[in-house]
Amino acid sequence: MKNITAAALAEDIGERLKQARLNRDLTQSEVAALAGVARKTVLNAEKGKVQLDIMIAILMALDLTEQIDLFLPKQEISPLQLAKLQGRKRQRASGQRSSKDEDTAEW
Repeated sequence: MKNITAAALAEDIGERLKQARLNRDLTQSEVAALAGVARKTVLNAEKGKVQLDIMIAILMALDLTEQIDLFLPKQEISPLQLAKLQGRKRQRASGQRSSKDEDTAEW
């Protein structure tokens, strides 16, 4: 799959989406109504030409959202990345004020 283009992969995903719709015996219009989009949008999705949020709406309409975890499993933060993030973490203020700050504070 390394030699496949992004467009070819998008078309393949669109074809799989179409087959999922057909397996559920739904028309493009029915899926469009369930997803809250136009029929042409479903047609475009089945060609692999659709925005991510629309694709997710169609997956929801087809009851396929659990497949997302198979498609792109949730990524854990690596120990190295976690260490980098903690290095940038904002330090808490000590809570101690100088006497000058206390004199000028408004109550």
